[in-house]
Amino acid sequence: MNLKDKYELVIGLEVHAQLRTEAKAFAPEVNSYGDLPNTNISVVTLAHPGVLPRANKKTFDYAIRMGLALGSNITRETFFARKNYFYPDLPKGYQITQDKTPICTGGGVLIQVKEENNREKYINLTRMHLEEDAGKSMHIDGEEESYIDLNRAGVPLIEIVSEPEIRNAEEAYWYLYEIRKLVRYLDVCDGNMEEGSLRCDVNVSVRLKGAEKYGTRVEVKNINSFTNVKRAIEHEFERQTALIEEGKTFPQETRMFDATTGKTYSLRTKESLNDYRYFPEPDLTPVVVDEAWIERIKAQMPALPRELYDKFTKQYGLSDYDASQLTDDKAMALYFEDACKETKNQKGVANWLLGAVRAYLNELTMDISEFEVPASHLAGLVNLIDEGKINNNIGKQVFAKMLENPKKTALEIAQEENLVVESNSDELLELIKSVLAKYPDKVTEYKNGKKGLQGLFVGEIMKATGGKADPKLTNQLLMEELAK
Repeated sequence: MNLKDKYELVIGLEVHAQLRTEAKAFAPEVNSYGDLPNTNISVVTLAHPGVLPRANKKTFDYAIRMGLALGSNITRETFFARKNYFYPDLPKGYQITQDKTPICTGGGVLIQVKEENNREKYINLTRMHLEEDAGKSMHIDGEEESYIDLNRAGVPLIEIVSEPEIRNAEEAYWYLYEIRKLVRYLDVCDGNMEEGSLRCDVNVSVRLKGAEKYGTRVEVKNINSFTNVKRAIEHEFERQTALIEEGKTFPQETRMFDATTGKTYSLRTKESLNDYRYFPEPDLTPVVVDEAWIERIKAQMPALPRELYDKFTKQYGLSDYDASQLTDDKAMALYFEDACKETKNQKGVANWLLGAVRAYLNELTMDISEFEVPASHLAGLVNLIDEGKINNNIGKQVFAKMLENPKKTALEIAQEENLVVESNSDELLELIKSVLAKYPDKVTEYKNGKKGLQGLFVGEIMKATGGKADPKLTNQLLMEELAK
């Protein structure tokens, strides 16, 4: 029997997103990735005697912004707590976090499972709270010692905790995908899992299908890629079901994922809440979030990816694929929106963006934000083609010139390069007559039923005009001449 038919996964994700504030959560030093180790530290981060933390208001702005995007309830009065545990990279011996009063509760994430024909599912959230990050232990191959970099200690985080409603690795993947897209649209986090600014802890258990009681929960810590989240879940399903089938029990524990082997290994027995000895942080006052604060954040909210997706599919008539591709990246979606202000052919803009523009960006490993051709100029190129002033082939030539001269419009380039389509019917008719005169035998064959020769005539006309003949007018005049 297939074990996937017998057992089901129960998954909850804890996503940690580092906030893009200039300073740390409770200390004055700069919040910056990639600097030399132990250069962004202060006496507050190092927990010197007598120092006091001070809450960074910007962290609340970002958390409220994220909470509004997720449809969460914003807690009006919240206070910080101390979560006590010791690691070498946590100098205080405790972490400042929110326990009883998380900044946000409820809300959720709507996902589309692409592997299942875009099946939609709403994943509810338990909470989202603010806290500080720990430092980073660094292990160098060939050396027994470990090194500590405290630059990351004190960096502000939001931790987004889902309800245990995820049922397979694919749902987990697309949940993370939507979370990362949101934090990037809101500019609260860069979403870079490789650099650790977005990390995921996976809580996973298995149970018999139809059972109500949860199985033994295992937490897999700090997974740093979408693919590895899927791999860790799939491995845990195989590992846990194998133990259950053998009649064995296993403890609730914290495990780590080894990307090389694709397996998890035990790190420690899972702590209970009592082990952390939470108590209110005595050095920080409660924070009151009033209605005016929330309204100010609402007024600053950008268009969200789901809103843009709906607009692109329903108002612009784009396909699910095109809309998904365009809204995957905020800068791409905004560029598309700007271009659509200058043309009625939204599909034409989408085709250029997802075709020639993206190919150019990929070749140079560039982001759309670095693309020098203004959105209005790309829209102008689309309009030129729609108006019949240039055809698609000439459009590619004009686009290539636009890449070289991004300040020039498509029309300016087409005129300078003498690429504007020939639409003078009298001149075009004379040219058609001269082409047909060159091929009297072919004309006879065409009139005797060999209609495929029309392509030969059109090709010769295009060659004679350097590809500038208006295709529609050319075919119309050609058919009229051949009908004589």
